[in-house]
Amino acid sequence: MWWSYQDVAEAKARVQREIAKRKKKGERFDALLPQTTGKKLCTTFWGQAWCRNLETYQEYESRLPRGRSYFRQGNVYNLVIESEKVTAVVAGSELYDTQVFIQPLKASKWQDIVEKCEGQVGSMLDLMAGKLGDGVMSVLSDAEDGLFPKPKEIRFVCSCPDHADMCKHVSAVLYAVGVLLDGQPELLFKLRGVDGADLLAKAKDAALTGVTENAGELAGADLSAIFGIELGEIEEPVKEVKKVKAVKKAAKKAAKPKTSEKPAKRPRSRGA
Repeated sequence: MWWSYQDVAEAKARVQREIAKRKKKGERFDALLPQTTGKKLCTTFWGQAWCRNLETYQEYESRLPRGRSYFRQGNVYNLVIESEKVTAVVAGSELYDTQVFIQPLKASKWQDIVEKCEGQVGSMLDLMAGKLGDGVMSVLSDAEDGLFPKPKEIRFVCSCPDHADMCKHVSAVLYAVGVLLDGQPELLFKLRGVDGADLLAKAKDAALTGVTENAGELAGADLSAIFGIELGEIEEPVKEVKKVKAVKKAAKKAAKPKTSEKPAKRPRSRGA
């Protein structure tokens, strides 16, 4: 047992020397750590929903706990989320390059999500902050038809010698994704190949229709309070209000009857 502890210590020291060596060459090595010391790794809806989704992967249930512990120890570096891909360097007995490939969400499924969430997402700020109603949260995190990936949509590659379906390094990276989503939830939409703004589009359309039909009544009103969205999100409806008011003003002016011109005054004649 003493030798196993010594081996682990030597491996860690060797990895740290390698990291220091690479840093001197200009390579970036940023460790990603949980922002909480409690049982939960994540603090927001997005991060927690990602981790809960992971833990439904029954085929990997024996690997996930070890990866979670590995991540907590600060072994995941340089995590990057791109479209359909996650990359990281994981420290083990050596430094291992780990890649996770995730299929984009099918367009038909994304459209279903958008329709189910219609009118329920107030602003991009609320969406990114996870300030969503129970209905929207349920739709987004649905195990079968939600935004989060299923096991069959994931493929991974790790340079470690472990040939298991999912090694602890891949598992650690997957948990690290949840923590990164805590601060940058927009990366989930990028990863799945969809545009989160689509969840707001129909709400904007509804706002625009209401504004153009009732421009006279709404002019000067607090649009943010009426529609429950940020003014920055309804720039176009505001423009429409101004446009409609201008058109109405021009029409009113054109319809006003023109008064006849007064005859010019005749000069007074002087007496002889």
